[in-house]
Amino acid sequence: MSNIHTICVCGAGTMGSGIAQVAAQAGFTTIQFDVSESMLLKSKAAIEKSVQFLVDKQKITATQQRFILGNLVFTSNINDCIANVCIEAIIEKKEAKIDLFNQLTAINANNAILATNTSSISINEIAEGLNNSTNLVGMHFFNPATIMKLVEVVKGNATDESVVETIVALCKQMNKVPVVCTDAPGFIVNRVARHYYLEAMKLVEQNLATIENVDAIMEATGFKMGPFKLMDLIGMDINFGVSNIVWEALGKPARLTPSILQQQKVEEGNLGRKTGKGFYAY
Repeated sequence: MSNIHTICVCGAGTMGSGIAQVAAQAGFTTIQFDVSESMLLKSKAAIEKSVQFLVDKQKITATQQRFILGNLVFTSNINDCIANVCIEAIIEKKEAKIDLFNQLTAINANNAILATNTSSISINEIAEGLNNSTNLVGMHFFNPATIMKLVEVVKGNATDESVVETIVALCKQMNKVPVVCTDAPGFIVNRVARHYYLEAMKLVEQNLATIENVDAIMEATGFKMGPFKLMDLIGMDINFGVSNIVWEALGKPARLTPSILQQQKVEEGNLGRKTGKGFYAY
C-alpha cells in the first residue's frame, strides 16, 4: 500500500462521488474527474453535504472534515488524471470505458492500475480493447459507496496478481470488505440478486401482490430494503441493463428473462430516485 498515494475517480455521478469521498476519507489525494463542469459542481456539493452530516452526527471532527475536503481535487481536464490508481465510474458502455482507460494509460505511462466499477460488463471484454490489460481489475462498489462495505474485486484473465493484491489492500485501507472473484456474468452479487428483482416483478405482473406488499414483506423478513425500493435507488436503467447483460451472457435462460414491467419504466424515463419517479414517487 505504500506505493498508493493518489487515486483518480473518473465520473462524478452518484457512485463516482461516493467513491471519491471514500478515498479522501481514507487519506488519499483524490482527483475527481468528469467532462461535465456541472457534474463536478454537483459532486463537490454532494460530498461537502455528506461530510458535514458526519460532523453534525459527531462521527468526525471539524479538523477531520477539513482534512477530507482538502484531499479532493476536481477537474474536467483528463490530463490532470495522474494517479497510482484510476477508478472508472462512468456510463455502462464498454467502448466508453475502453477509450477512457487507454487515455489514462497514455497519460500515466502505463504505470497506473485501472479499476472499473462496472456492475456487469465483462472484465475480459474490456481488457481486449486495452493497451495495457494486465493492469485492469474490477473494483465494484455498491450504492451508497460511503456506507456499503462490500467491494467485489474482479480478476480478468490478463490481470496481474500483484494488481489484485494491491486493490484488496486498498479496499481494506478504505475500510471496505473486499471479495475476490473471477470474471463471470454478473460477478457474484448481481448474479445472485437477479432473482430478488425478477421474481418480485413477476408477482406484480401476475397480479399476485402489489409493489408495496412485496417490499413490506421482504423488509419484515430482514432485508434492509425491498426489491422495488432498491431498484429505484440503484436506477432503473442500470438495473435493467444488468439484467439484460446477465441474461444474454448466460444464453438467455427463461428464468432470467428481463421484466417487461421494468422495461416500460426505462422507456418512460421513470428511472427511480434520480428522476423523481420509478416504482415510487419521490
